[in-house]
Amino acid sequence: MKISNIVLLALAFAFSYQLSYAQQSGKTDAIYSGLPWYDQHGNVVSAHGGNIIKEKNLFYLFGEAHTDTSNAFAGFNCYSSKDLNNWEFERIALPVQLSGKLGPNRVGERPKVMKNLKTGEFIMYMHVDTLGYQDQFVGYAVSKKVTGPYQFKGALLYHGMPIKKWDMGTFQDDDGKGYLLTHGGVIHQLSDDYKSIIAETNKQIISGFESPTLFRKGDTYYFIGSHLTSWEKNDNYYYTAKSLSGPWVYGGLLTPKDQLTWNSQTTFVLKIAGSKDTTYLFMGDRWSYPRQLSAATYVWQPVKFYGDSISLPKYLDAWTIDPKTGLAVEKNIKYRVIERNDKQLQYAGDWDKSVIEADLVSRSQAVNASCSFTFNGTQIGLQTVVRPDNGYASIVLTDKKGKIRIKNLVDMYAKTSASRLVFLSPVLPKGEYKLTISTAGERPNWSDKKKTKYGSTANNITISKLIIKE
Repeated sequence: MKISNIVLLALAFAFSYQLSYAQQSGKTDAIYSGLPWYDQHGNVVSAHGGNIIKEKNLFYLFGEAHTDTSNAFAGFNCYSSKDLNNWEFERIALPVQLSGKLGPNRVGERPKVMKNLKTGEFIMYMHVDTLGYQDQFVGYAVSKKVTGPYQFKGALLYHGMPIKKWDMGTFQDDDGKGYLLTHGGVIHQLSDDYKSIIAETNKQIISGFESPTLFRKGDTYYFIGSHLTSWEKNDNYYYTAKSLSGPWVYGGLLTPKDQLTWNSQTTFVLKIAGSKDTTYLFMGDRWSYPRQLSAATYVWQPVKFYGDSISLPKYLDAWTIDPKTGLAVEKNIKYRVIERNDKQLQYAGDWDKSVIEADLVSRSQAVNASCSFTFNGTQIGLQTVVRPDNGYASIVLTDKKGKIRIKNLVDMYAKTSASRLVFLSPVLPKGEYKLTISTAGERPNWSDKKKTKYGSTANNITISKLIIKE
């Protein structure tokens, strides 16, 4: 490897994880949606817009490496897991290039990896663009190892021309054939080596239809997409067909109306076939622009089937899946509860107390407002009522010596109000710790190409209760 590439990898790693403070963590006992996840080093898992593939006995998660300062390409990360709960950082599978289309100040999004069963190669696909989204195309990279490093090869071609689309996905059918998905519901068949396109299998279904996600159960194909609302969440919907070429029939919404896909956007569905059952894992991204590293999280839920219809009918804060049996089970969260008005909570600054969504809450957007709690135990979590006028909360967990064990931003904004668990620390050695929650003085806020404004209307943070594992 050239010295310049070694330096580049080191810089990319440091930049991607510049806001991580957690120490090495213990095991996570479930899949928790809407929370920061931590790898074996205590760093925030950064893998949005991606997918999972299974190689031998390990699951490999690929996704966008983010920073909190820019939307510029920072590399694509690779993590591995045996149980889908605990993720170990493997490497930056595809780093920022020295120059060119995936060089500095470019955009790289939605990485998807498939293994070509004929050649044994791993092929990664991605949306490539400028920061102003004026040079979009689907690119690809290759590697002989699942973890990489992947070598960027440029644009994926069809009739010698790039696919000039942005949101994209991939699908591998039961016969091993690979397909590229692009927004609008277009399906392209890949060549035998997965390095070019040989046919347009399905033409556009509908305008919009971003974040295309396709999976198969039995003889039915399910095609999921989202509306065009920039980083804002919306009610994702799906179509079904008996053939990839259609006809595609509208199936409805994935979640109850106005639940906004449990505040997420689809990116992939993973099939987990076991000895007793097969579970289909919906992978959704909960974007948090502009703090995409610290505050963006994941919504992973088991898909429910009703004949040829699918749904995510109930939001599960925590659930488990046994990869060997394929059985998915909701997990009861058993912790000691500390209500927001407990005398052990130390408030500083101006706070309002009220009732929202039947929860007693404390709220503030005052500069330097904070709430601290000292406890003996191994784990602590925060439940809040997410709201349209909430912003970012700063979370700091220190040990008895005052050493920072976790430092994170937590996004408390949502377009619709709901009571949610928004933070759960890694499992730490039993001891005395202090959790401090304070107003960050900022909020998720952005506009799209048409200058439409989205996001929170204020910087409030809301505290409902704490949960403690002793």
